[in-house]
Amino acid sequence: MASTPTPTRRPRALEVEQHGIDTIPDAERTSRPLDLLRIQFGGANTFATIILGTFPVLLGLSFAQAAAATVLGVVLGGLILSPMGLFGPRTGTNNAVSSSAHFGVRGRIVGSFLSLLTAIAFYSISVWVSGDALVAAGNRLFGLPDGDLTRALVYALLGGLVIVVVVYGYQFMLLVNKVVVIGNTVLILLGLVAYAGVFDAGYDPGPDAYALGSFLPTFVLSVLIVMGNPVSFGAFLGDWSRYIPAATSRTRLLGATVAAQLATLVPFLFGVATATLVAGEVDYVFALVQLSPLWYALLLMVVAVLGGLSTGVTSLYGTGLDFSSVFPRLGRVRASLVIGALSFAFILVGRLAFDLVGSVNAFIGAIVICTTPWMVIMALGYVVRRGFYDPAAVQVFNQGREGGIYWFSGGVNWRGMVAWIPSAVIGLLFANYPPLIVGPFTNAFGGVDVSLPVALLLAAVIYLGSLYAFPEPRYVFGPQGPRWVPSTPGEAPPITDPVRPAGAETPA
Repeated sequence: MASTPTPTRRPRALEVEQHGIDTIPDAERTSRPLDLLRIQFGGANTFATIILGTFPVLLGLSFAQAAAATVLGVVLGGLILSPMGLFGPRTGTNNAVSSSAHFGVRGRIVGSFLSLLTAIAFYSISVWVSGDALVAAGNRLFGLPDGDLTRALVYALLGGLVIVVVVYGYQFMLLVNKVVVIGNTVLILLGLVAYAGVFDAGYDPGPDAYALGSFLPTFVLSVLIVMGNPVSFGAFLGDWSRYIPAATSRTRLLGATVAAQLATLVPFLFGVATATLVAGEVDYVFALVQLSPLWYALLLMVVAVLGGLSTGVTSLYGTGLDFSSVFPRLGRVRASLVIGALSFAFILVGRLAFDLVGSVNAFIGAIVICTTPWMVIMALGYVVRRGFYDPAAVQVFNQGREGGIYWFSGGVNWRGMVAWIPSAVIGLLFANYPPLIVGPFTNAFGGVDVSLPVALLLAAVIYLGSLYAFPEPRYVFGPQGPRWVPSTPGEAPPITDPVRPAGAETPA
């Protein structure tokens, strides 16, 4: 029997992480499910999540309705997300690379695209709202001028701090999130004291305020917006769970993710409650800071800085990591810098030139509809494969090689692709995230947004149907064979280096 590898010491927070998307050696897997919980909750225990919590009220729901929509969105999103923490311990790499098993070693670029979309959205939200909170607090406390130049400078400061943490890597990010889990939770809960005298749990603007004309469509839209937060972690959970030992209990991994998402009800409900205090104001953050007691306005600056770092880091780290696999010459650090620069440009254009609420609404909608079917395919694939994955075979594309058990047809598994593409496209046709995303079939069910159930159902039916109609080769299922689906005999193609013209350089 092979001996269990002796774990190496846990790297210090200020050591620059040496790993990219290569397989994490068993001896270096020093994290626990508790770390997975902390990093998720820390990444969401921020102003970015608070802003998402304000949306149900902004859309015209009463406090009670908005709270119900928020709880439902968090629970549903957490349950859908939870299987995505299972892949990292099995493959030792991130979820986009792990998806090679179900989309092919080249087709897994779908996961990279979703990672980029999510990172831009949440990195932008975190810097926007945290920067706005700092400017608003500075305006009230120190007379700091509130203008585009001031905001741009504050955005640059926060964005730069995020990039510094990302460059150091996983351990530094874990340290930041440990601080945020405790610090921001305490500061947010102090809001119970700060706003106790002005909060009204009976807040209800009446039926004329519903953004989509009636209660049910507005309520469903609110649920979907809230779901965007847990779903946004889908492409990233493997970035952190890959440092957890492969033998870790699946129940503990699933439980860590569900618990982390339930904990996000702290910032979410803070957003719901405080949104009722400044309803009708154009700038929620600025208005809230002006309303707050002076002592709490100062604390909101701390929440803004800690939260901006945490959400920005968890978003940017994953995408930098993933794009270092798509463009191996960049490496993790340079890929992070490139994506960070592009995201910052988007922040300036999106925040200073366009409507923040409309932009966030559209991005969240696209993330939910495009990422959820991908997650469904991954989760079903995990079940039918009985959790079997070949860590070496998922790395083929990153190493510039060909073949292996996940090569399928030219590096693409069309079973996964054929399930994801129509699910995402048709889901968007039913979507109703005004004003930027309004599908042609929005009113097919009386204005109720059914984009998510449509995308979920299509992904499950098409993927399972394709596994029956076009069975996968037996060798992808491991020694125990497939669960619930048939397979075909065959021999796995060997992993080989591509044939290069004479004199061509081998990539670094």
